[in-house]
Amino acid sequence: MEDQSIISALILGLIEGLTEFIPVSSTAHVLLAGQFLGFKSPGNTFAVLIQLGAILAILTVYIQKLLSIAFSLPSNPRSRHFVLAVLVAFLPAAVIGAIAHDYIKAVLFETPMLICIMLIVGGVILLIVDRMAFTPRYTDVMDYPLSLALKIGFFQCLAMIPGTSRSGATIVGSLLMGTDKRSAAEFSFFLAMPTMLGAFVLDLYKNRNALSMDDGMLIGLGFIAAFVSALFVVRGLLDFVSKRGYTPFAWWRIAVGVVGLIALQIYG
Repeated sequence: MEDQSIISALILGLIEGLTEFIPVSSTAHVLLAGQFLGFKSPGNTFAVLIQLGAILAILTVYIQKLLSIAFSLPSNPRSRHFVLAVLVAFLPAAVIGAIAHDYIKAVLFETPMLICIMLIVGGVILLIVDRMAFTPRYTDVMDYPLSLALKIGFFQCLAMIPGTSRSGATIVGSLLMGTDKRSAAEFSFFLAMPTMLGAFVLDLYKNRNALSMDDGMLIGLGFIAAFVSALFVVRGLLDFVSKRGYTPFAWWRIAVGVVGLIALQIYG
């Protein structure tokens, strides 16, 4: 295993953790950075498998709330409703992701031009939505109706196009359907757990024969880097978006997309 590969894996892991839960598309950042670092993994598994580090970061931050919900399930209808809402929101991605997995990985993940364009388009949409004056009807994720959760789940499926952003799609969908900014981001956190875990298991199964020991070590390094960096983001994101909204992330997306397009034209 070369030193350059180790450094690249750590850099990409940090990028994954820093971008997974903000609406800028972690997959786009990892794939584009890997493109220019010359980093390759079998079936582009690295970008998906290191997301497990980000999942564990959420579990670490929300462990008390998750345990409280779990222990109260037998006696608390509100807890049961919340768990069911998350599962309902997860269902569209589970079905569509399983059907379209090979196409997504073989075609969409291999099209950096598309990724850059989607970063820009998503940034413009995020700018527009963030500046719209909504009157929130839902401010607590525990009370999201099942119909709202299902609609958010369909919005999440847009993120199967790399560059769209899973959190960005769910947050924009939530805001358009009457949630406030803070609860939209928090529901995106909880929905990420089954979604990213499902993607991890499916991708690991699909590529189980293509991964080597060196691949496993690089994924492990990326996983650790993603976990550490994601901890900082998860702990501070809700307060940040409550005060400043999503406009800073929108401009970042646009800037990265434009720079990516220019770099692709120059370097190929």
